[in-house]
Amino acid sequence: MQIYAAVDIKNGKCVRLKQGKFDDVTVYEQNPVKAAQNWIQKGASYLHIVDLDGAKQGISQNEQILEEIVKLSDVPVQTGGGVRSLEDIQRKLLKGVSRVILGTVAVKQPLLVKQAVEKFGADSIVVGIDAKNGNVAVAGWEEVSNVSALELCLQMKEYGVKTVIYTDIAKDGMMSGGNVEATKELVDKTGMDIIASGGISSMQDLENVKNINVQGVIVGKALYQGVLDLTEIVKKFE
Repeated sequence: MQIYAAVDIKNGKCVRLKQGKFDDVTVYEQNPVKAAQNWIQKGASYLHIVDLDGAKQGISQNEQILEEIVKLSDVPVQTGGGVRSLEDIQRKLLKGVSRVILGTVAVKQPLLVKQAVEKFGADSIVVGIDAKNGNVAVAGWEEVSNVSALELCLQMKEYGVKTVIYTDIAKDGMMSGGNVEATKELVDKTGMDIIASGGISSMQDLENVKNINVQGVIVGKALYQGVLDLTEIVKKFE
């Protein structure tokens, strides 16, 4: 199981939100590059970078920081937030990003995802599905659509997508464990590589998601609060 260490960027700082609320922010590090460097030193084998300003405003806001993080080492980076066109994707891939995460466009312009997979390959494209009560939320989680997470997954599979990051917004940043049931449904019913995200805060939470055969798991707040030790969990679960 792949462990993804998360670095969320807002206003140029490394932060965590609670349940995706932009007014419930904790700043953990003034410089996100330093945060990324710290996780690399502790053995991170994959970084998960989110441009929260980009997600909300629909245009990448923290490109410079992303570029600096990619240059730090050969640890692969997946990133999302504000990616709305094939040009956006290409620009990020040219900067050395391994995978680009598409969220809002998967709901609002699903054909763009299909084109992206055709142009850049399924290994370079990940779809981020963030759900509130089972329905997909978009635009930095501020709008909830009437599409279910499972429906969107299956549609994306038809378009050639093989990897999905599934976040239960109610769990995100709450340190209350992931939504294992909903994540398991996606693993079982789609056969895709599902990355679990949101609420992971203990070894048991990690065991729980490992047992449902996810491809990987994103860990954020628990690392920043020192509840989980990155070196230890990489050794145990990867």
